[in-house]
Amino acid sequence: MATIAFIGLGIMGGPMAVNLAKAGHTVVGWNRSPGRAGALIAAGGKEAASIAEAVRDADVVITMVPASPQVEAVAYGPDGILENARRGALLIDNSSITPQTSIDLARAAADKGIRVLDAPVSGGEAGAVEGVLSIMVGGDKADFDVARPVLEAVGKTVVHCGPHGAGQTVKAANQLIVAVNLEAVAEAVVFLEKSGVDLAAALEVLGGGLAGSTVLARKKANFLARDYTPGFKLELHHKDMGNALDAARTAGAPLPVGAAAAQLIASAVARGDGALDHSALLRGVELLSGYGVE
Repeated sequence: MATIAFIGLGIMGGPMAVNLAKAGHTVVGWNRSPGRAGALIAAGGKEAASIAEAVRDADVVITMVPASPQVEAVAYGPDGILENARRGALLIDNSSITPQTSIDLARAAADKGIRVLDAPVSGGEAGAVEGVLSIMVGGDKADFDVARPVLEAVGKTVVHCGPHGAGQTVKAANQLIVAVNLEAVAEAVVFLEKSGVDLAAALEVLGGGLAGSTVLARKKANFLARDYTPGFKLELHHKDMGNALDAARTAGAPLPVGAAAAQLIASAVARGDGALDHSALLRGVELLSGYGVE
């Protein structure tokens, strides 16, 4: 069992920290905005008043924050992780950020004697609550082997993908696939409804065939009820698609369909839907199809 500092107790980080505490680890949580540690405390964890307090005695530091600027904010500076964690600590960044940010963080941490893994996750809020996230990891294999028992407390599929930045690259590909899949399901929903087909029956049978996917299984209820309570916000997927397009451009890999999906997500955010679940891509298809969308 490890002493773990968990930085970022939001939609994803909160339940992940709870699962680590339930697994028997000593978990000390910190969140930028107060009042997010109740579930962790109920599960046996503790709340720290600062990053420095959280990481001081930690064997493992986990960060789960929205994007590259937030990772840099909690990692660097006199009050950040690198200045206050002990030498030999292992920093696992579960955030979804640019591969280059992960590479730069690993280099800076090495100067402090701190090991780093980029380990973004997929599975949304439900996967975080259930402890069945898919975790794609970049960094040294030896550090991955040390981290595996910790990661397996929050994830079901935990895979070492290569050197620093590789985890983030795989996560970008994941978000590309999810975005295109969500848009395809949204378009199918409107097509089915306009054709007079029983939507619930259609989605059930589609889910049992080659068109079936984790996206369809997990988001079917959202589409049927037009329930866009965020499990993963459109504004975060917008950020992730920017990461994907940037990394693909650097690699020389064209993403014609991915770029179209990114523009549709950007349009949804521009309309004010950024705080909704990413299944709210359906609202854009409805607008294009002449639906009245409130």
